[in-house]
Amino acid sequence: MLLVLNATFTMNAQILQGSHWTARKVDDVYIVSVQDKSSISEALTDFAVSQKIQAGEVTGIGAVNEATLRFFNPATKEYADKVFNEQMEISNLSGNIAVEEGKTFLHLHITLGRRDYTALAGHLLDAKTRGAGEFFVRPVNAKMIKVKNNDIGLYFYDFSK
Repeated sequence: MLLVLNATFTMNAQILQGSHWTARKVDDVYIVSVQDKSSISEALTDFAVSQKIQAGEVTGIGAVNEATLRFFNPATKEYADKVFNEQMEISNLSGNIAVEEGKTFLHLHITLGRRDYTALAGHLLDAKTRGAGEFFVRPVNAKMIKVKNNDIGLYFYDFSK
């Protein structure tokens, strides 16, 4: 027996647009598309600022042809950056949104699949989409502030603020 359901869904949600992105809010989640050849970090930061999101979670997939990854060295308290210029698939992007030094800041990590099926991973400084850039942003109804711990050299949540 074959059961066929015919359902009509009404999308009353408004389409949002900004600098190199479009989005739609569905329930409590935003679905964000970053335009081809655009900076992921700049587009998602612009999105978060425009929607006044000061705390939340970011996940995503897509493709890039340029990425700058960072690796933190605790001994020097500095990041070492490395640029990769090749077509790669975003197999996972995850991170959070908070406020650092009074500004909306995205802390993102990424795993990138290469043509030979090896992977790169690290802290994402930035990447340029080449193809799709599809992200989910889940805001938290709060303002999460991160403060720099000078002993370690990194920013951490300050729950007292």
